[in-house]
Amino acid sequence: MQHLVDTSNAAALIFRAGTRQAARFTGFFGLQDHSGFLVNLRVAALFHDVGKANSGFQERLFSPSGLQPFRHEHLSALLLSEPRVRRWLAGSPLLDVDVITAAVLRPHPKAPSGGDWAVLDARGAGSVRLAFDDEQIRQAFQRVADLTNLPIFVGELPSSRYVDEAWGEAYNELFRNAHQFSAVQKTKPERWNLMLAVKAGVIIADSVASGLWREQHDLEGWIDEVVHSADVSASDIATNILQKRIVELGPQRWKGWHGFQEGAATVGRRGLLLAGCGAGKTLAAWRWAQSVAATERIGRVIFLYPTRGTATEGFRDYVAHAPEGESALVHGTSAYELQGMQENPPESMKGKTFDDEAAERLFSLALWDKRYFSATVDQFLGFIEHSYGGLCLLPALADAAIVFDEIHSYDPRMWNALVTFLQRFDVPVLCMTATLPTGRRDALVKGCGLQAYPSQIEMDALQDLSEKESRPRYRHISTTRDEAFTAAVEAVKNGERVLWVVNTVRRCQELARSLALCVDVDVGVYHSRFKLVDRQRKHRETVDAFKGAEQGAAIAVTTQVCEMSLDLDADVLITEHAPISSLVQRFGRANRHLKRDRARLFTYAPERPAPYEPDDLTAAEAFLANLNEDVSQRDLAEGLERFARQERAASGFTAFVDSGYYAVAGALRDGDDIGAPVVLNCDIAAYLEMTRRNDPARDGLVLSVPKKKFAQSNDATGLPFWLKVADSARYDVHLGFIVDDELLPPAQQEKP
Repeated sequence: MQHLVDTSNAAALIFRAGTRQAARFTGFFGLQDHSGFLVNLRVAALFHDVGKANSGFQERLFSPSGLQPFRHEHLSALLLSEPRVRRWLAGSPLLDVDVITAAVLRPHPKAPSGGDWAVLDARGAGSVRLAFDDEQIRQAFQRVADLTNLPIFVGELPSSRYVDEAWGEAYNELFRNAHQFSAVQKTKPERWNLMLAVKAGVIIADSVASGLWREQHDLEGWIDEVVHSADVSASDIATNILQKRIVELGPQRWKGWHGFQEGAATVGRRGLLLAGCGAGKTLAAWRWAQSVAATERIGRVIFLYPTRGTATEGFRDYVAHAPEGESALVHGTSAYELQGMQENPPESMKGKTFDDEAAERLFSLALWDKRYFSATVDQFLGFIEHSYGGLCLLPALADAAIVFDEIHSYDPRMWNALVTFLQRFDVPVLCMTATLPTGRRDALVKGCGLQAYPSQIEMDALQDLSEKESRPRYRHISTTRDEAFTAAVEAVKNGERVLWVVNTVRRCQELARSLALCVDVDVGVYHSRFKLVDRQRKHRETVDAFKGAEQGAAIAVTTQVCEMSLDLDADVLITEHAPISSLVQRFGRANRHLKRDRARLFTYAPERPAPYEPDDLTAAEAFLANLNEDVSQRDLAEGLERFARQERAASGFTAFVDSGYYAVAGALRDGDDIGAPVVLNCDIAAYLEMTRRNDPARDGLVLSVPKKKFAQSNDATGLPFWLKVADSARYDVHLGFIVDDELLPPAQQEKP
């Protein structure tokens, strides 16, 4: 009972009328009636855990090995579907019983094993005694009556096992109402939006009540300090981020605000920023955020990136400048990344502490007091596919100005999530990329109402930027793999910097070995099949080799991981054919800063299409064939618009938005059926010891390998269930994890 009261009180305090959080959260869902939202939320909070009053759950409390036959959320919804209870609640004009039931049914979004309708399917014996006649349940009814001015509920509730006929009518009512309510999404979207807001609100209030009780925080004091913090103002952004970044750039690199960056501040609260590499898009995005903060109340600025590497770089270069305690790097291995950065901190991090063990125990709530974020898209946008962590971060997301960077790289699922988010939720957003196919651009501009910047007229006014985009930057040469190999060796001998990009790890390893026999400099290797600690080292070594080789040779072979994460400048770029947007990103690794007349681009067809679709490579061939020998950024952008394969429009379906009564979980990214996270067998003891010490360095020992053949069971190792084991004999610190037997040292090759 105390937890139900705490959850209801947390909801009232978080979404208190007149606060920025209340206005931003209800506005996010397009709700006009704050009081209606709050009363339905508080009633749902008072009912959300009543289903724990059952014999299975109570036995589970005292026997960790016990099995709860039914999810308690389902039993809570069963109680709300009991006809007498439903009629009683419907007696209040303030309440929407369907909204409350949907919010209660699955407040913890875990995918049911049997699909959408796997409600009240028994696990185990299929029988449980309900204790809805208990005094604590009566107290919950009394609290609801006090909150809504309803009369006291006087009906007797059956306490028999749910399979008896006494609960049959409630069971049928639950499914009948769920089916009927599904039509509301189209006929009464305001009710559907209320359901989404209340469903999210229950999860949020429940996590706050549980987390603060567990850490013995004062509920009201913590919410006042963290949730209802001061606005982020335009001057805050200038002082905390922009001015410090300008000082860090120094007079040689900082030449004042460019007209393009100033113009970005005028696009309004929903914009699409399209500009080539070197245009200064990130500073332009911060100027946009500053303009948003000057025109509306926000509590946070959130930059979202498609990869952990780009999120880490965004944190290092900008977000870390914020005052201590106000910035956060958020992705799957952020604790490990921060630990590494603090050992040799950049200027933006010197003297600051970014770890707080007590706060970490609050999980997602520990991030609520941050004002500036650099994160992967998954961490925040994951709510739209019913990610529990993403839902707990929703108050921060709804309270922010949000920048989505590198949106060209989104796979179809991520793109669908982004488009759905923009269409369904109201929050200031800026999307950014260098190039974007026409179909995707139209989806954002025409379908989501984003203002594209710069327009052709605006680009003409930005003469220097226009000239930079029109200036020939590359010399394109269509070739073969063997001819490219000869050109690479010759270029290294001539003291040039060569970046070679292939589409598979196997070809990356094979090529690196072959090149090492023909050049007298170290051949860098960079792909996804390294332990994280080695991948970080490889990233650093590759970037440093190219920076240090401005008067000498360097060569690196990489996979598509280079497309966003490698900030280097090659004289010669060689690449296999790939989807057009990927090619454009790869080309951006050459002549990046226009320090030479032309960089040479060598392109050739791979031996087989995988991992890409054949149609994508056919489109890429047409794109490349259309390029002149001399190529500018504008040529690439126009070619992308002309030749990129038209993809199907986003479906618009996401688990959170469309599941209705149910809380089925979805996936934000296209699934990876090939890779599995593993630890090498030689690292198991170290991983377990680091886990015991809660040392983030354990993440550095994890890598991904093909799971069907090389990911082995972790039985009897003590490792978490999701982490498998791989053979360390297949791992090379220079080449990474080796799948192809022919690339193994002779002594380790499998015998026929």
